[in-house]
Amino acid sequence: MISTELKTTIQGAYSRFLEAKSLKPRYGQRLMIAEVAKVLGDIDTDDEGRRSGEPAVVAVEAGTGTGKTVAYSLAAIPTAKAAGKRLVIATATVALQEQIVYKDLPDLMRNSGLNFSFALAKGRGRYMCLSKLDMLLQEGHAQTATAQLFEEEGFKIEVDEASQKLFTSMIEKLAGNKWDGDRDSWSTALEDADWSRLTTDHSQCTNRHCPNFGQCAFYKAREGMGKVDVIVTNHDMVLADLALGGGAVLPDPRDTIYVFDEGHHLPDKAIGHFAHYTRLRSTADWLETTAKNLTKLLAQHPLPGDLGKFIEQVPELAREIKTNQQFMFTACEQVADFKPGEDVEGRERPRHRFVGGVIPEHMREMGIELKKGFARLTDLFTRLTDLLKEGMDGEVNIGIASNQAEEWYPLFGSLLSRSQGNWELWTAFTTEDPEDNPPMARWLTLAESGSLFDIEVNASPILAAEMLRRNLWNVAYGALVTSATLTALGTFDRFRMRAGLPKKAVTAVVPSPFHHADAGVLRVPDLKADPRDAAAHTAAIIRDLPELVEGSRGTLVLFSSRKQMQDVFDGLDRDWRKQVFIQGNLSKQETLNKHKARVDGGDSSVLFGLASFAEGVDLPGAYCEHVVIAKIPFSVPDDPVEAALAEWIEARGGNPFMEISVPDASLKLVQACGRLLRTEEDRGTITLLDRRLVTQRYGKAILNALPPFRREIS
Repeated sequence: MISTELKTTIQGAYSRFLEAKSLKPRYGQRLMIAEVAKVLGDIDTDDEGRRSGEPAVVAVEAGTGTGKTVAYSLAAIPTAKAAGKRLVIATATVALQEQIVYKDLPDLMRNSGLNFSFALAKGRGRYMCLSKLDMLLQEGHAQTATAQLFEEEGFKIEVDEASQKLFTSMIEKLAGNKWDGDRDSWSTALEDADWSRLTTDHSQCTNRHCPNFGQCAFYKAREGMGKVDVIVTNHDMVLADLALGGGAVLPDPRDTIYVFDEGHHLPDKAIGHFAHYTRLRSTADWLETTAKNLTKLLAQHPLPGDLGKFIEQVPELAREIKTNQQFMFTACEQVADFKPGEDVEGRERPRHRFVGGVIPEHMREMGIELKKGFARLTDLFTRLTDLLKEGMDGEVNIGIASNQAEEWYPLFGSLLSRSQGNWELWTAFTTEDPEDNPPMARWLTLAESGSLFDIEVNASPILAAEMLRRNLWNVAYGALVTSATLTALGTFDRFRMRAGLPKKAVTAVVPSPFHHADAGVLRVPDLKADPRDAAAHTAAIIRDLPELVEGSRGTLVLFSSRKQMQDVFDGLDRDWRKQVFIQGNLSKQETLNKHKARVDGGDSSVLFGLASFAEGVDLPGAYCEHVVIAKIPFSVPDDPVEAALAEWIEARGGNPFMEISVPDASLKLVQACGRLLRTEEDRGTITLLDRRLVTQRYGKAILNALPPFRREIS
């Protein structure tokens, strides 16, 4: 049982918070605090304070407007402090991360009487590397001969006037303490291309040997994390830490209570972490360049001892692997029947999927040769980076000066990480899948590479359940997963399967404070067109859309395919089209800003969007009074990971349509409907242009899982 003392602390903090803000308690919020406190406040521990019983995991679905952040923070912060643990709050988006750090937690601290410290933890890629900035500002003339050898590795330095201006203002702001080196706190939006030149990764960072270590933005931010009670980060950072065994960047999982907000993303994020790919042509080019560069390097510097010995072995090995890459390229060309397909953002990606994840034996043998080659190359680069580390310390004479070792380390570090990535891909591509476990999905994608085409080889797990069970649930002191959409068709079955939740995990749904029946109406008109007949359905939408959305100031129209979205747009009357913003022409944020500006100016505005507009887009009040959904958002049938999962379920006697496609579509539809009501004052309409909701048995199950709006079905 949760201790009386802890219970009193939590209840007192909640009462003070409500009173200070003149708020009434929300039923759903109270329920959520109780559920979270009950599970996380009642964990059996051994003499060392480590969890000794079953995994302590609770999953709570809480609708929009519940006040989730306040609920879980009020329950988890005192619980973690009482147990002597750290709390890690992980979100899926930067927007929510920033809201928690800059708004929710300071607000909670001011008004609840709870005393705790917190910090934001971001990956290295969000921070500027001062050494890189220095190098860019010294421009090409100060560029070292070594860096020139590695131009392809991203060490090519050409600074145009605009970049020069940007980099100079960065140095000035850093010097004047007006910027902390964090990408997200720079006053204007930075282009990815500019930013990528300014940041570094783990393989290229010389750490304490860097002359700028004392001023390093990343390490300064990292320092503050060691002492705080609450760390706010993202799912990717937690997964990266767990992949390294846990406790590498974040606190040890055994001493941590995790909160995964936007938790419905966690299984897919976890799959992404263990997915691998390589491009055959560009990797062959890279191997050739590496061989040439290192031959040149040896000609310029006669290197004694192990350093020279290891570098000498690289060119021949790289060319040997390159030959095998070319054989593999030919084999892929012969085997592949590239079928057209779209990815989730609607981009064309022709693919060839290996059924059941089984690749032809001759390709597997070639893949094993590549795996062996990259294993040897990775081993050589590992030895070289280890030697250079010793050389930077200056304690061992490796044949070059310590400043030279420092300059070479990032170059060899980047070679090591690329070689290792290839080794991981070929390992995953050629491993035999264990009998009872889900197989790997394996496929080829046609990619553009300048004027030539390239072939991308992919291998990905199809379920993250086992990885999450092994690396997270079974080791963490305790964990909460929460989101507005964790259930599908009214149960947690889908999430349990995908996230590998422990059998004893507690699940709960807490109600939203919104009165859906008063606030909105859900319409299913009869378009007299079946969505399975794409041409007829598109023509019907073009015909009826203007009349359907008449009278709404802000409308969001959601499509499942880019092709249909574009076809509808092209088919509409030219004058009517002037009020439409279509996803993809501008950045997502710019599109939303222009839409809001038009509504603020008193005009009607219509947004056309795909999957990424169906979730996480916040358009309160007049910005979104009508959500139109073109059809039930069934997954793109050619997604290789989903197709492999469907195959596996079928092979085990299951029904993939009912077990995967329908629950997934139900979840996406609930998310899309969640765009309508963002505050308790919002009112509006949802129109679903897919009659299968009322004509098919599965459609009725999907319809009944939607929020309880008033219904008008023609």
